Amino acid sequence: MADTGTTDWQLSGDWKADLRERGYRLTPQRQLVLEAVDVLDHATPDDILCHVRKTASGINISTVYRTLELLEELGLVSHAHLGHGAPTYHLAGRHHHLHLVCRDCEKVTETGTEIAQPLIDRLREEHGFDTDLKHFAIFGRCADCTAKQEDGRS
Repeated sequence: MADTGTTDWQLSGDWKADLRERGYRLTPQRQLVLEAVDVLDHATPDDILCHVRKTASGINISTVYRTLELLEELGLVSHAHLGHGAPTYHLAGRHHHLHLVCRDCEKVTETGTEIAQPLIDRLREEHGFDTDLKHFAIFGRCADCTAKQEDGRS
């Protein structure tokens, strides 16, 4: 079976314990960033900063980026590139999924990684390549935009 981005450990739901287990403490900045990622789900660093500043006006964007980088190294958050611009972050302990991004309306739809299993298997068989799908986005056109385009041709 290919690696679809799962880790050896799962989040306990207790960020303080998860960080302590990995040799870190839950600082106020880390807690605020984790809470923002949790509440916002798929959020850019700017989105996270805006959310954090509602509680702690002194936090700046470099603190958010440094915190996200550490939290990703520790396996607490994950990011994906859903187009041009900054990546979006979500909690890593949630279900792993692919992002389907509509190039027309920019709607993002999530789907399970199992849909890509034939591709994962073939990459391993033909290239010896183990995939990491936690950063994966597929770009195309959503059903609504496809229907609108087809209606326009009729």
